[in-house]
Amino acid sequence: MTAIIVYYICHDVASLFITQTVCFSARGGASLYVPQPNINATVAQNILLSVEYFYKGVATIEWKHVSSWGTTKIVEWRTGIYTNISKSYMDRVTVYDNGSIQLLNVGVRDAGYYFVTVTEELGTNIYGTIILNVYEIIYEDLHFVAVFFAFLTAVSAILVCFMWLCNKSVHLYQKQRRKLEERTEEIELEAIEF
Repeated sequence: MTAIIVYYICHDVASLFITQTVCFSARGGASLYVPQPNINATVAQNILLSVEYFYKGVATIEWKHVSSWGTTKIVEWRTGIYTNISKSYMDRVTVYDNGSIQLLNVGVRDAGYYFVTVTEELGTNIYGTIILNVYEIIYEDLHFVAVFFAFLTAVSAILVCFMWLCNKSVHLYQKQRRKLEERTEEIELEAIEF
């Protein structure tokens, strides 16, 4: 088996990007192309583990996941003949004829190494590896905003209640003053009449 690593350098106005493409080939003429050997994802995201194999016959494709929790066989299939998906990935994986798989709703436990094995009809194997990093979304900023918003809401509610109480107090004071003025007028009128 021969491994060829090709580096592409893309120039941009403000930065320099280097991407790595890995190609593996066997003596029988089959090859495996891994366009993105490192993938970064966040929790609950759908990701595509993209590979493409080139072979004139029908090959068997197998994907395994290796992490600190152990090794798990995800899927094995032969294009157009059969597909065996493990129970733990049954509702979370989609297979494609080119050898790629899509993982739905990834979690932190999905982080690790993904090994793909393409086996030709004559038994020759070609291997590929993809590293998946899964990050949790940190809600610290959102938490701060939510607490600050709750604080502002509470302060505004207290201020509204205080304004209502002041308004009622002013109305009561004005009402009592009017009553007192009316009473004073009545007393003055009574005094004038006598």
